[in-house]
Parts: sequence; C-alpha cells; structure tokens
Amino acid sequence: MQKYASILNAFKIDALNEMQLASIDANQKADNVILLSNTGSGKTLGFLIPILEQLDKNTPGTQALIVAPSRELAMQIEKVWKTMTTGFKVTCCYGGHLRETEENNLVEAPALIVGTPGRLGDHIRRENIKTAGIKILVLDEFDKSLELGFQDEIEFIIESLPGLKKRILTSATEGVDIPGFVGITDPVRLDFLTEEKSEALAIKYVESEDKDKLDTLFRLVCYLGNRSTIIFCNHREAVERTNSALKDAGLTSVFYHGAMEQRDRDAALSKFRNGTSNLLVTTDLAARGLDIPNIRYIVHYHLPHTADTYTHRNGRTARMDASGTAILIIGPDEKMPSYVEENPELITLEAKYELPEKPKWTTFYISAGKKDKVNKVDIVGFLTNKGQMKKEDVGLIEVKDFFSFVAVRKSKAAHTLNLIKNEKIKNKKVNIDVAK
Repeated sequence: MQKYASILNAFKIDALNEMQLASIDANQKADNVILLSNTGSGKTLGFLIPILEQLDKNTPGTQALIVAPSRELAMQIEKVWKTMTTGFKVTCCYGGHLRETEENNLVEAPALIVGTPGRLGDHIRRENIKTAGIKILVLDEFDKSLELGFQDEIEFIIESLPGLKKRILTSATEGVDIPGFVGITDPVRLDFLTEEKSEALAIKYVESEDKDKLDTLFRLVCYLGNRSTIIFCNHREAVERTNSALKDAGLTSVFYHGAMEQRDRDAALSKFRNGTSNLLVTTDLAARGLDIPNIRYIVHYHLPHTADTYTHRNGRTARMDASGTAILIIGPDEKMPSYVEENPELITLEAKYELPEKPKWTTFYISAGKKDKVNKVDIVGFLTNKGQMKKEDVGLIEVKDFFSFVAVRKSKAAHTLNLIKNEKIKNKKVNIDVAK
C-alpha cells in the first residue's frame, strides 16, 4: 500500500478497498478487464490507477482514452485524475463545452483524454485527437452508453484506435451484453456487485391522496427541513413544472436536466453543492456521475421504471460513511414497486407545515475563469479586499474555463455586490452578479 501513499493522501483515505486492489492486480496481468461494482464504491480510482501504472513518461502523445456516457461523469473522472497529481496532462471533451477551447487543449496532446462519445468522435473526425498512440481504452458505465444510444459513436471510436492493446469496461449493472465491435476477448471479470443495501441507507415511503402528488411533495420537503435533498422526476417537463411549484410555494430549489445550456447546468449544480439551495429537482441524468457529498435525502417523486434506476438514484446518498434516506411517494393509483425488497417505513405527514429556514448562502456569477488566469485564491482576495468580506463569508468556489461561481453569505451579498460592481479582477473588467 506504500506504493500508493501519495494517492491515498490526496484523497484522505487510509487504504484502497478490495475492489480497487483486485482491479489493479487484474489489470497488471490481463489486457481485457470487466469491472462490475456498485455506484459509489470507488470504481474511478479502480481504473485510473491501472492506467497510471501503464503510462510511459517518455512516450509523447495520447496514450489512454476514457469514454463516459455523460459530461458530468467525464468531468468527475478528470477531477479525480487531477487530484491524483500524476504529472500526466489530462483533457476533458464533452458537448456544451467550447470546441475551440478543447482544440487548443489538444494541440499539445495530453497523455489522457476523457470525454463523451459524440464529442470524442467529432474530435477524431477533425483529427484534433491523434489516435495512433492510444493503447488503453476505458468504457466507463458502458451499459449507460448503450442505453443512451451511443453504440455507433463508440464503434467508430474503437475502429479509430489502431494501436489499442488494453480495454477496461466498467458498469454498476449486471448482465450487460457487450457488442462484438468492442473487441474484448478472454476478459478477466471482476464482479463486486452486491445486493446488500447500505446499512446507512433507510428506505421510507409516503402515501399521496392526489394523483399529481405536488402537495404531498411540498409537505414532505417541509417535514424533512432544510437538508440536502434530490427530487427525481421521470421527464424534463415534470422537472421544470415541479421546481416552479416548489418555488411558488416559498421553497428555494433549483432544477437540472439534459436539455439545459451548459452554463445553466453548472449554475444549478453549483448552487446545490454550495448550499444556496438544498433542493435539486432532476431527471435520472443526476442518478449517475454527480459527485455531490452529503446528500441526506433522495425523493422518488416519480417512481423509477426499473430496479437499476431505483438503485442508481439511491446511490446518490449514504455514500462512503454517511447515512441517508430514500423516500418513495406512492400515488393513489400506484403500488409499492416489486424491486423495493426492504420493508419500508411509512411516513405520516401532517396537514400543514411551516416553511423550513431559508439557506444562508447565495451564489455570485463571475465572468472570468481558468482561461483568464483566475483561480480560487484570486476570487477570495478580491471579495475580502474589494468587497469587504470576511473569509468566513465566502463559501464554495467553482472555477470553470470562462466563468466562476462563488457562494457568499446572503446577508452580505447586496452590500458586497455594490462595492465590487465596477472593480477589476487581475486588471480585467468582469461582470459579477447573483447567479440566475
């Protein structure tokens, strides 16, 4: 374990788990590995460490490619790699990100590229990605990529990798059919999937007298209080309608789905992460790949269609050593789904509740980011010096390529905004406002 001491230290963990060690061992011995492991079990490190062990510092160009089904998962993988501080450059490519930025990042070919199928295929066709030296391919959450209809793009990507020697496929779902074009032969199969539910995960339900369940949802959220909660709907339209209804009722919530512009998606997730909103209303896009710690409640406003979806939604809470609760709202025409194997506890709601306490944070949008050489330290300095804030009044900061989000104490926001509206960050005039 001493060999991985720097990685363990970077993630503040004492040891790699059984699955990660088994994956490292298998990848040292075999060219093809299928890794099946539950959501939240640490699969990302389980394939990134084997990649790191096989990269050659003396070999120029791109050596490894990771394909992920969603931009959020791709960005999370990139974040984990950067946290590992490997010394190898990584670039992340995904739809909604400026292609020109990615093209610039690809000029000096990174050792590792992470991305979504469509954007990776686009860069390969434009010859922005030089594929000749790529010897390692990871298809992360491969079942989800097939489910989302990326088969043709993945087939094109694999056909474009003439020097491919190693394939790693990961999934959190059993029984995935692997198409022949993947070219995986005699794989080592590591099955760490378990039916055991986390002891830290409680399953509960509430009965709704009304078919639309909105009043029940409102009373449930008030009953739960101002704790971090994800509310899952089955359709984008329902997400926006439900979010609007909660806001109209006086709650602070944000919504998130795949049809939103990238900046709006980033803003919603940033507000949820930093405590500007404790409620995130979303589709199953958020059931995988989102790295948001300390989510206390999962609410199945719409019942999941499949057992896999139910499992992945629940996997957003009770992660690592934290506890969490998943709550199903059962309508008058609905029955408890057969995939709920536990004996869930009934929550009995009162007719009326007071609104929970409002969040104490708000979020500023700043029109400058990494490409403007702006970092978190610059933003803290700017807000404390020009905006007369104390450090404890500045919360979570997220710096993107061309813009940033920063949580600030709501009670200080208006005064600070007035002080900084005409100021510059690093001699650059920027737009700063409360994030929409």
